[in-house]
Amino acid sequence: MFLYFNVITLYNMNRKIERRKYTTITIPTKLFDKLSEKIKDTGFSSVSDYVTYILREILVEMDSPDDKKDEIIEKLRKLGYI
Repeated sequence: MFLYFNVITLYNMNRKIERRKYTTITIPTKLFDKLSEKIKDTGFSSVSDYVTYILREILVEMDSPDDKKDEIIEKLRKLGYI
C-alpha cells in the first residue's frame, strides 16, 4: 500500500508540474477561424501550436540586436540620405 501511495503521489506531482507549463490565451473567434484555415495542409497540428510558433518567432526578432537597423542606417548614410 505504501508503494501504491508513492506512485499515485508522484503521478499527481507530475500532473501538477505539467499543468504549470501551459496557460490559456483568449483570441477572437474570427481570428481563430482564419488561423485554422491557414494551418490546413501544414505541419501544425493545432492553432495553439501555430500561435506558439508565431509568438516565439516574434520574440526572437524582438530580442535580436539592432544590427539590421544599424545596417540600414549605414546604407542610407552612404547614399547621402543621412
